[in-house]
Amino acid sequence: MRAGVAPVILATALFQAPLHAQDAAPQADDGANDTIVVTGSLLRRIDKETISPITTVSSEDLAIRGITTVQQGIQNLSANNGPALTNGFSANGAFAGGASAVSLRGLSTSSTLVLFDGLRAAYYPLADDGTRNFVDLNTIPDAIVDRVEVVKDGASATYGADAVAGVVNIITKREVKGLHLQAEAGVAEKGYGANQRLSATYGYGDLSEQGFNAYVSAHYLKSAAVYNKDLGYPYNSDDLSGICHDGVCGPNNMANGVDPSIGFTGLSTATNVFMARPYDAATGAGTGRYELLNAAAGCGSLNPYTLTDAEYAANATAPHTVCQQDITHDYSQVLPEQQRWGISGRFTKIVGDSGEAYLELNYENSKSSYTGLASIIRANAPAGIDYSAYSTSTGAGLLRLPVYVCARGTAACDATNGTLNPNNPYAAQGQEAAIIGRLPTSTEYNESVSQVFRAAAGIKGDFGNDWHYQVDGTAMVSKLKTTAKGYVYIQHLLDVIADGSYNFMNPSATSQETLDYLTPTQINHSKTQLYQGQASISKEVFDLPGGPLQVAVGVAARYESLNNPSGNPDYDGQTERYFRLNAFGAKGHRDVESAYFELSAPIVEQLELTAAGRYDHYSTGQDNFSPKFGAKFKPIRELMFRGTFSKGFRIPSFAEMGALPTTGYVTQSIGSMPQEFIDQHLNSAGTGPNTYLTNYSIGQTTVGNPNLKAEKSRNITLGATFQPLNNLSFSVDYYNIKKTGAITSVNFSNAIANYYATGETSYDGVTVIPDEVDQEHTGSQRRIAFVQGSFINANTIKTSGIDFNAMGKFRLSDNITFSTSIDATYVIKLNTEYPDGTVEHYVDTLGNFNLTAGSGTQQWRGSWQNTLDFGKASLSATAYYTDGYNYSAEDQGGVAGDCSLVPTNYDGEAYQGCRVKSFISVDMTGTIKVNDQFELYANVMNVFNNKPPIDATTYGAYLYNPVVGESAILGRSFRIGAKASF
Repeated sequence: MRAGVAPVILATALFQAPLHAQDAAPQADDGANDTIVVTGSLLRRIDKETISPITTVSSEDLAIRGITTVQQGIQNLSANNGPALTNGFSANGAFAGGASAVSLRGLSTSSTLVLFDGLRAAYYPLADDGTRNFVDLNTIPDAIVDRVEVVKDGASATYGADAVAGVVNIITKREVKGLHLQAEAGVAEKGYGANQRLSATYGYGDLSEQGFNAYVSAHYLKSAAVYNKDLGYPYNSDDLSGICHDGVCGPNNMANGVDPSIGFTGLSTATNVFMARPYDAATGAGTGRYELLNAAAGCGSLNPYTLTDAEYAANATAPHTVCQQDITHDYSQVLPEQQRWGISGRFTKIVGDSGEAYLELNYENSKSSYTGLASIIRANAPAGIDYSAYSTSTGAGLLRLPVYVCARGTAACDATNGTLNPNNPYAAQGQEAAIIGRLPTSTEYNESVSQVFRAAAGIKGDFGNDWHYQVDGTAMVSKLKTTAKGYVYIQHLLDVIADGSYNFMNPSATSQETLDYLTPTQINHSKTQLYQGQASISKEVFDLPGGPLQVAVGVAARYESLNNPSGNPDYDGQTERYFRLNAFGAKGHRDVESAYFELSAPIVEQLELTAAGRYDHYSTGQDNFSPKFGAKFKPIRELMFRGTFSKGFRIPSFAEMGALPTTGYVTQSIGSMPQEFIDQHLNSAGTGPNTYLTNYSIGQTTVGNPNLKAEKSRNITLGATFQPLNNLSFSVDYYNIKKTGAITSVNFSNAIANYYATGETSYDGVTVIPDEVDQEHTGSQRRIAFVQGSFINANTIKTSGIDFNAMGKFRLSDNITFSTSIDATYVIKLNTEYPDGTVEHYVDTLGNFNLTAGSGTQQWRGSWQNTLDFGKASLSATAYYTDGYNYSAEDQGGVAGDCSLVPTNYDGEAYQGCRVKSFISVDMTGTIKVNDQFELYANVMNVFNNKPPIDATTYGAYLYNPVVGESAILGRSFRIGAKASF
């Protein structure tokens, strides 16, 4: 650890506390004997000092911090790390676009179990990275959430699969009285990112006096899209020459840009102004340079640049004049447009002397949309299928305009039945026109609409001699409709080229009919279902010196299913599909039967021991027993020691067991390529790689394996709490998790290295699919487009760290109270060990790329909240801290800390230091209670207008890490709101 960082955070930890009211909080009021039940347990208890570390976030805590949604509050947890799925990542083409998910301990979204009122929830229909099941946090009914309890410990012994890293339990309100209204609106200081929220909840009845309560609640939330062009430099431009370090500045990555170091950077295929080059139709050889397809129209809205004589001579195919375009500025999006609304209702009834029954219904509708680039007309088809050949030999991968055009459907078109192609300027000379560019007539657009239907019912109470029972059931269906527009359908592209109906000379003159045919709207429907019932009974068997021995047993059964058909299959051939739309698809269902128990034995007043176990049987062939043991030792009233040992498991997802090919993308750094390969793709000045290797990524395609076994985990936690005063408490907990048989794809790196060395496309169970050719070096070895293999149980993952929590509350005067709190996590280790004994270390680096999209594993993460309460008013400030990290990742080659992924310019010089800087953001909230019924509040987010540190290597967002800086990228923003209760 770097000197200076840990002492500061450890010192502040002595005076601050968690993101919540207390370290262990109640899950539900049983209405009898003031007992509580905490998340992760079946048993009632009187004290709140739990054996497992639990963080509680109440709805009041979120309001004090100015947090609008429960989703955002969960994402801000210090234990949430690495592979978390944020809304900002969804705006950059994530597999599970439109969704959000938590990843405790950096073990991925599928190793954190999310519950609603202690019951499982249906998975989001799309898998994270096309592989991992998770529950979408955007479907939480915010208006009726009472609190969120986070068990930062393995909990498979209570809940079964997926509770490897912990549990997030979202607990809704048990009782609401009267009418409660809330309205708020916000916007960034510079005018973008407008957002609004409305909610109304009405409840009637008093459980304690009338024996029943019923309430209904509705909410609406909308936030506008934010684009890179809205932001300040450098987040709004491909020209990075203004980013400098030690006198070295970044590259100009604009399409057809001019770099200060090397001049013209090479001919781009990405602009929305077409360029053409003559090709011999018989031999397939290029016979001249590129030129503007429509010279009379010039560059249109783009900036023209005339090459110098030296640049012209050095680029064999470049024209005298090129069109420059800043793709990021013109198209890229930071946050999607989001719209959410929902309605919920609950009826609770006291039954008999001690029973309580409830019925809850929820409907949530979440819409997310984002725009992409201008439509692409030349690319590899997704999911590992190489569609690069519009012709053979030289120039493969180039789109060719033929010499003659004929009516659509003509088998063979030539001079006898066709006419000269009006889009081909070389037709009269009998030559084809190879064109590059993107369609200026359409832009890629993606929209997801999620509908969640949920019903839950249950009853609990007492019977006989100290017997307690609880029965719950839930049914949940998650439907997802995804819409994609502006994506080119390959066969239709070939059709409009062959009949000349798309006007490449003047695209705006193309008929709407042709445009609709070329980019037909693609709509896909997916659905997941979950039906679950569970029942438990518990009893105080006999008294021990420390209290009653409690035993609980339970059974559960559930059915879960997924139907996510591919939105871009190739069943009818490689051309009967879209460019760029991923072909991911998965389908499956399974039944799960479970039996479990729990035992609590307070041996003496100072010592409590617990034991729990659960057996799960899956119809897909997996069986697992998960034990857990815990101890709590309290030698004096102010001090408590606690510890747990547990084993758990993660069930293979439907996608991992039976998915269609799934493709994720990882950065291929220049430093990890052999010099012999780089030398085949040099720029015109011969000083470094050309744009063919710039921002290069490889698609890693993995196919499902129905024979996968469950991942197994071992979890140890050791901790202590210290409460010297009633208003001051501290806690520290050490966690150590080992996951074996971790599901992963086959090792792609060896096959990639072998391809670079030998050119072989098949190695050790992996198929390598080369990309299109380098048009500046057509005879060179092609870069890699995709590598393809299957999922296997192979790896061992180890992680450990320390959670620091503390809180204090002090009365400064009769009318003023000051409270302060901290929640901080220090990650000691996060490693992956492969079957061959190789170990990769990720802490303080950008790794694990395969799980995090390069968002890294930060060593420290924490928050510090301070509040002054004046009775009728309050003022709160919350600081969020995320540690910096080294530009390296062992799963991308090199060694942790070696700076191997530091971004370089075209001269190969690093224009940033070896570390992405640490980051602090401060939010403030002020409230005024006008009277007992009316309250006004105002939020200032990112008070000091700190922008996220530049990270030019992560690809979850442009030049910043979305897990670190999703909200801060907007700069300073404001929100005002009002609450009314009657």
